[in-house]
Amino acid sequence: MDRNTVIGLTLIFAIFMLWQYTLTPSQEEIEAQKRRRDSLQQVEQFRLDSLAKIQEKKLAEIVETTPAAAEESDSLKNSRLSQEFGLFAAAATGEEEREVLENDLFKITFSNKGGRIVEVELKDYYKVLEDSARQQTKVPLKLMEDEKNKFEYIIPLSNVSNNSIRTSDLFFEVKEKSNNSITLRADAGNNRYFEQKYTLSDGSYKIDYDIKLEGLSNVIPQNVESITLDWQNYLDRLEINTTYERNFTSIYFKPLEGGTSYCSCRASDEDDVDEEPVKWVSHANQFFNSSLMADNAFASGVMETEMLDENAEDLKRLQATLKIPYAHGNSESFSMDFFIGPNEFERLSAMGHELHEVIPFGRSILGTINRWIIRPIFSFLSGFIGSKGIVILVLTLIVKLALYPLTYKMLYSQSKMAALKPQLENMKGRFKDDPQKQQMEQMKLYREFGVNPLGGCMPMALQMPIWIALYRFFPASIEFRQAPFLWATDLSSYDAFFNLPFTIPMGFGAHISLFTLLWAITTLIYTYYNTKHMDMSAQPAMKYMQYIMPLFFMGFFNSFASGLTCYLLFSNVMNITQTLVTKNFIIDQEKIKLELEANRKKPKKKGGFQERLEKAMKEQQRIQAEREEAKKRRKKK
Repeated sequence: MDRNTVIGLTLIFAIFMLWQYTLTPSQEEIEAQKRRRDSLQQVEQFRLDSLAKIQEKKLAEIVETTPAAAEESDSLKNSRLSQEFGLFAAAATGEEEREVLENDLFKITFSNKGGRIVEVELKDYYKVLEDSARQQTKVPLKLMEDEKNKFEYIIPLSNVSNNSIRTSDLFFEVKEKSNNSITLRADAGNNRYFEQKYTLSDGSYKIDYDIKLEGLSNVIPQNVESITLDWQNYLDRLEINTTYERNFTSIYFKPLEGGTSYCSCRASDEDDVDEEPVKWVSHANQFFNSSLMADNAFASGVMETEMLDENAEDLKRLQATLKIPYAHGNSESFSMDFFIGPNEFERLSAMGHELHEVIPFGRSILGTINRWIIRPIFSFLSGFIGSKGIVILVLTLIVKLALYPLTYKMLYSQSKMAALKPQLENMKGRFKDDPQKQQMEQMKLYREFGVNPLGGCMPMALQMPIWIALYRFFPASIEFRQAPFLWATDLSSYDAFFNLPFTIPMGFGAHISLFTLLWAITTLIYTYYNTKHMDMSAQPAMKYMQYIMPLFFMGFFNSFASGLTCYLLFSNVMNITQTLVTKNFIIDQEKIKLELEANRKKPKKKGGFQERLEKAMKEQQRIQAEREEAKKRRKKK
C-alpha cells in the first residue's frame, strides 16, 4: 500500500460515512414515525372496541326483550363450547384473576387464564430508562411480562371440532395455595382434569414445575404420542445499549446427547431438533434468561427466533415448540424445572446439564478461556475488592505480568532492530535508487547479524486469543451490569461522557465514550514511541496506517462495553510503562551490540526461513528485471 492507496481508502471511507449519515433518520424522525404508528394502532383498536360494544349492546337488548331468546342464546353458547372444548367446556368460561408467589429473590404473578406465569419481577435487579434528555431512572426489572407472550399446551381431543384444545383458552381453578406453592387445575368433570403445579424455593430462582393429565386417556386419540407445548416470548429491551443486547440474545437448547446449541443471534433463524430428545431450552437475554428443563427430556423441539424492527418496542420474538411424551396412562405426569433469573455462572452451573452455556462467553477456546481462567480470577478478586473498576485494573496487571515473558521477547527483538538502524541507513543510501536491491541487502544484513524481523510479531500473535476472549467476557458478565466506575455508570454499556446532538453512523452513536477516547490517545502515544526506531521506508504506507487504525477502531469501541475499553486503557498504560522500564532499565543496549557482533562472526547455516525469503526476493528481482528489459525492447521497436 502506497500513499495514494491510503488516501483513496480514506476518501472512500469518508464518503461512505457521509452517505450513511445523510440516509440515517434523525431521532426526531424516528420518534415521529413511532408516534404515527402508535396513533394508527390506537385508532384501529378504538374502532374494533367500538364495534364490539355496539354488538354487545344489541345482543343485550335482544336478550332483555325476549327471555326465550336469552335461553336460546345460552343453549347455543353451551353447544358451541361443547363442540370447541369437549370435556373442558365448563373451564372455557370465566374471568381472569391473578395470584402471586414470592421469595427473597423474585415475585411471580400467575393468571388463571391458561394457568401460566404472566410476570416475574427480580428484586435485586433494575431496568434503567433513559429519556430524550439522557436522564436515567431505575424501575423494577420484569421478565415474561409481555401481553403477547404465550405458554400453552395443545391437547389433542377426539370429540372437539378442531381436534385439539389450547390451555390458553381455559380458566384454571386454584386447588391449593401456600406461601411457596400453587396448584392450578382445569376441570373436565368426573375427576378428570389438566393440572399445573408451581413450587418455589427460598434463595433460588428455580421453580419446580409439574403438569398432570388425569383420566383423559379415553378422549385423547390412541395414535397420539406427545402433547405440544408452545412457548412464545417477546423479549423486552432491558439494557441501554440495545445493539449489543440484541447481538447477545437468542434461544439456547441442549439435546439429550451432544453439546449445547443455539439459533442465530444476528438474524431470524429456525432450528428443528425433530429426531432427538431435548433436555432444556432457554430464552436468553444478554444478562437474564427464562429456561425450562425437563427432568427426563422433551421428545423433540423446534426453536425459532425472529428479529424485530430496530424501532419496535420489543427486542426479539423467541419461540420454542416442544413435544412432551404421552403414554396413554390413566394418570400422566411430566416434571420440569423453570429457571427465571440472572445469568449468574454459579447458579446456572448448579442447575446442571451445562445450562451456564447460555452466558455468551464465546465458543471453543475463547469460551474455555473466559469460563475457566478469566472468570475464576475475576470472581476471586471480586471477593475482597468492592469496585469492579479496580478489579479490572488488577486483572489487567495479572494478565500483563503473565504475558510479560512474551512482551520481553518482543521488546528485545525491537531493540536489536534499533541497534541495526545505522547500518540500515547506510545500506539504503548506497541503493537508494533500487528498492528491490534495498530489500535484498536488508535481508542479508538481518541474516548476518542474526536478527529476526518477525521476532516482535510472534509474541503479539500469541496474545490474541486472550484479547479476543476479553472482548466477549466484559459484555457477557452480569457482574459488570450497572456497576459504576469513575465517570462510567454501567461497565457493561458505553460510558457516555459527552452526548452529541446528532447520531454518527457505522455504530459510533450519539455520544463520546471517554474510555474509548483515552484508549485511542494512549494507543497513538504507544505506537509513536514503539516504532520511532523502526525502519518503514520499504512500506511507507504503514507509517500512516498505524496512526489511522486507532481512529477507525474508535468508532467500533465507542458503543462497546466500557469495562472492555477501561481494560484496554489500563492495558495501554501498562504497555507504555513496561516498554519504558524494559528498554531503559532492563535491556542492556551495549550487550545487544556485542551479541549482534558475535552473531555476525558466527558461520551461517544453510536453509531457514530467512534464506527462503531471500531466494524468493531474488526470484522476484529477476522477474522484475526481465519485465524492465522487455519494456526497453518494446520501446526500441
